[in-house]
Amino acid sequence: MTARPSVRLQDKWLETLLPLVEDKGWTDEAYTLSAREAGISSEEMSLAAPNGISDLIERFFDRAEETMLESLATRDLTGLRTHERVAAGIRAWLDALEPHRGAVRKASTRGFLPWHAPDAAKRTWKTADAIWTAAGDTATDYNRETKRGLLSATLPTIVLYWLDNDYDEEELDAFIESRLKGAMKLGQWGSKIAKPGLELLDRLRGRG
Repeated sequence: MTARPSVRLQDKWLETLLPLVEDKGWTDEAYTLSAREAGISSEEMSLAAPNGISDLIERFFDRAEETMLESLATRDLTGLRTHERVAAGIRAWLDALEPHRGAVRKASTRGFLPWHAPDAAKRTWKTADAIWTAAGDTATDYNRETKRGLLSATLPTIVLYWLDNDYDEEELDAFIESRLKGAMKLGQWGSKIAKPGLELLDRLRGRG
């Protein structure tokens, strides 16, 4: 599939932006300097990033998800249990981000600022959705929202561990597994409470 012109421009832009982000962060200064270095005109800037730097952050993480999916497509996950497939997706996603760890750190810092929190929450949900979908989840009921919500709440902790700790591969895998097990237990407990209420609502809707 041929990339849209705006996506091609974003990818071109990111090539000069990412090295600057390591030092300057995801800032307007880095945004402007990188566009100049990439030879991107003001008209092209408006096409590629009408919402400014946030559009380029979005594309940065979109590319990591695309790389994750490409990596998972080369592996046979059929013999893995559900939480193992989710863990494989998380690792593939982190591996895709590894070359730009500094940019991830800057993005996570930006996301913790109150005025950027909604964008960070949407991005985390989108990543959780991509990981669950890659794991083969096809749920369409409240389970779908619960799974993605719990993973969205778990991913920031995993990313911070990945960013800020010295570890070997086994330690990272163990940390991911422990976080996922905790999320699954919470999900099982929550479903026992939520399911009866949702079933009652469905019955009431059916009577209307």
